[in-house]
Amino acid sequence: MCDTCGCDGTDGIRVARVGGHAGRHAHHDDHDHGHSHGDEDARPGRTILVEQDILAKNRDQADANRTFFHHQGVLALNLLSSPGSGKTTLLEHTIRRLKGELALAVIEGDQQTLRDAERISATGVDVVQVNTGAGCHLDAAMIHRALHQMELPQGGVLFIENVGNLVCPAMFDLGEAHKVVIISVTEGEDKPLKYPYMFREADICVITKTDLLPHLDFDLTACRRFALEVNPRLTLFEVSAKSGAGLDPWCDWVRQAGRGHEQR
Repeated sequence: MCDTCGCDGTDGIRVARVGGHAGRHAHHDDHDHGHSHGDEDARPGRTILVEQDILAKNRDQADANRTFFHHQGVLALNLLSSPGSGKTTLLEHTIRRLKGELALAVIEGDQQTLRDAERISATGVDVVQVNTGAGCHLDAAMIHRALHQMELPQGGVLFIENVGNLVCPAMFDLGEAHKVVIISVTEGEDKPLKYPYMFREADICVITKTDLLPHLDFDLTACRRFALEVNPRLTLFEVSAKSGAGLDPWCDWVRQAGRGHEQR
């Protein structure tokens, strides 16, 4: 039971490889898996702060994931948004533009189905689907398990598409280099004010579906202002996957971040 957010964090979790060739990463087994095998915390008369315990275990596993990514020279990006923001569509177009230049892989997070992973598999990159069941977010242990199902490209970029939710995923470090929050123009320009923790945790904000702006009462200037009020460090991109507008600056950022990460 995930007492941090109230969701069932374990029931129904499934990790499945979609398409490609079966594989396993090379060195991740050497790291601390963050598993607890004892019952020392269950002694009578002991008070446990469950939320702190859950987040501490997640942080330990996230640090192990981060160390592995560093050794592999991999840039891990955690894509976060509410449902229907266009994460998967943005990812499809980003992959098609970059896959000839960078080694790419994807971990897809959803409560159920393989639909998004099948879409990503059609682009020709390695993809693993994580179904969280009743869970409302990915955590570091799920990423660790998914990494065992894929050949992580050395010196490449790993996109992690999180479960659609602007609340709980912000709390869980996956070991990523950057959190990328995605908001569509169909959602309302005040999302950064309503969900400030997510926008504070992110480094990048991508505003999607800008081709719909002529048909909506969405104040793009206000959205940018609200986002920067919440987090002045945010780098913002405005894109339309349908028209292609704004995809070049976004892909340039991924390209430069990926190559810079490989050289560390």
